[in-house]
Amino acid sequence: MALLSKAQIDAADDRNWEDVPVPEWGGEVRLLGLSGTERNAYQSSLVVLGPNGAVQRMNLADQTAKLLAKAVVDEDFERLYTDKEVKELGKKNGAVLERLFRVAQRLSGMRKEDVEVAAGNSEAAQSGASTSD
Repeated sequence: MALLSKAQIDAADDRNWEDVPVPEWGGEVRLLGLSGTERNAYQSSLVVLGPNGAVQRMNLADQTAKLLAKAVVDEDFERLYTDKEVKELGKKNGAVLERLFRVAQRLSGMRKEDVEVAAGNSEAAQSGASTSD
């Protein structure tokens, strides 16, 4: 396989999305997998650092709604909720939010099994060049 150029990487449309039925809300919701920057911002929002820069504690308040606020988009892939509207989204049915959260995690490669595959700790992962002829 040929090495990619910067222009080819930049031009690649690599973000996953999925329309998920939400009968409780009377329709479907489009979820877009987070970009690397969005994923890092979400993960950073869950950590409270102490004065020395070490992790002091986890901030799990509204963790589900925080992720969904970044992942729920319209048909033009524009976010429906801003970071300031997380609490509003978090007031919705917890079971629905959890169901959507799991899809958003999968699309963003945030599940434990996704991380293991990416790290090469799974049988599904292939690593390195083949030594066979």
